[in-house]
Amino acid sequence: MRINYQKELDKILEELERTGKVPRLLLHSCCAPCSSYVLEYLSKYFRITVFYYNPNIWPEEEYGKRVEEQRRFAGELQTRYPVSFVEGRYEKERFYEMARGLENVREGGERCFRCYRLRLEETARRAAEGGFDYFTTTLSISPMKNAQKLNETGLELAEIYQVPYLVSDFKKKDGYRRSVELSREYGLYRQDYCGCIYSKRERENLYRESPSVVH
Repeated sequence: MRINYQKELDKILEELERTGKVPRLLLHSCCAPCSSYVLEYLSKYFRITVFYYNPNIWPEEEYGKRVEEQRRFAGELQTRYPVSFVEGRYEKERFYEMARGLENVREGGERCFRCYRLRLEETARRAAEGGFDYFTTTLSISPMKNAQKLNETGLELAEIYQVPYLVSDFKKKDGYRRSVELSREYGLYRQDYCGCIYSKRERENLYRESPSVVH
């Protein structure tokens, strides 16, 4: 059965407003543009630490560009409750080990699902170590990401690490459109591929086959 995760999130946020609680949230972020709306939205209810853990990103220069843009945005955004930033390790070998045998799977398939888990599991582990009240990810804001799979993975990891997963589908309520607006407002660097070498190759092949595709 498909679940409307935005409605489930609405219930949690309504309860927080009713009780006046302001929990600590460890928010995995894939990039500054995807975090923009999520931070604007959730910082009204949580004290957020942005956790940048993306060993999938290639090449290393791209990783550096994205992480610095995330750090800048987290520091510039005006929020009701404080937002802090922490960078995870750039463990690219972990990603390549995970992706072995799945190199030619199209974006949005099993390789991506395993990549979700890789990044979410490190976030859950850090959340447990740091005593956070919740953990979640910005990934569901992308129309290219499978929100159902993300939430299923997050909820499974919540059971393992004993930290509640904040369910979400941030593309709802015009979240993706708002992220584009905020990216423009803050002059954020917006990449044209998800991050890994395989998604970059797939995007480049698409451009070669369809030159009219807008970057």
